[in-house]
Amino acid sequence: MTAPHPARTITVLTGGLSAERAVSLSSGRGISAALREEGYDVRVLDAGADLGAIVADLTAHRPDVVFNALHGRFGEDGSIQGVLDWMNIPYTHSGVRASAVAMDKAAARAAFTAAGLPVAAGGVIDIADFPAADPLPAPYVIKPLNEGSSVGVDIVRPGSNRRAAIADAWTYGPKALVEEFIPGRELTVGVMGDRALTVTDITPNPDAAHEFYDYAAKYQEGGSHHVLPAQIHPDAFAQALRIAVVAHQALGCAGASRTDFRYDDTACGDGPGRLVILEVNTQPGMTATSLLPEQANACGISYGALCRWMVEHATCRT
Repeated sequence: MTAPHPARTITVLTGGLSAERAVSLSSGRGISAALREEGYDVRVLDAGADLGAIVADLTAHRPDVVFNALHGRFGEDGSIQGVLDWMNIPYTHSGVRASAVAMDKAAARAAFTAAGLPVAAGGVIDIADFPAADPLPAPYVIKPLNEGSSVGVDIVRPGSNRRAAIADAWTYGPKALVEEFIPGRELTVGVMGDRALTVTDITPNPDAAHEFYDYAAKYQEGGSHHVLPAQIHPDAFAQALRIAVVAHQALGCAGASRTDFRYDDTACGDGPGRLVILEVNTQPGMTATSLLPEQANACGISYGALCRWMVEHATCRT
């Protein structure tokens, strides 16, 4: 683990250009307020489309640390990380390589497989070919290669005739990832450095008509119900903690991350069931309903202390 960074002035990067802009703005508000309470001198910078303006602002004010509260493309995929490395400004969370690989779901699957971690059956398809035939036996999941927060994710059920409609509405590039649908529960594990926090069992609110843990279930108040620690088989619990740390290390992550799983205990009897890794989030959400702060709090780490820890372990990778 890197040595704590003696930061005093912080620029919180928030907003951005991705489909997760609203989530990033919400994270940024919470982070900036918490860091001010922790005694830091905090500026907030909405990272818009003008990269030159971002660089000029950071050059003019030259913070000790940039708190990267961006989500999605350009903020979570290694782009802004490369800019900050170039400028030699320490920043929170993972660097260029880990961010880029984690954001590219196909590349992340390859890294997980190489590390011996369990992934769902599937692969990359051309979206233009999707209307013609099912790429996998239904049910299966189709998702963008480089979006987060379940943006663009869809479940194709047996007998569905929605392939053409999904392809027509697709705005996420020429490729897509398809994976077998894993029944059961959605679990997540936060990691701080080399420490797994706990396991959360996430259940979308059925009254809100969420078919799975989608964008609305993640960020709307009451959209989902979180149980932590998850009430699952103890062997599966221990396995989830171990896999989250191994996945964090396999991608080369730094700071905090969060690993999401599907857990099928629908027909396992007294056994531990099947655990499958979905993805690693190198920039976990920091909103009032976000999972990492909730897990940290359950482990005795307040929201402010979590933000301070991230700042103290900010690094520059030049």
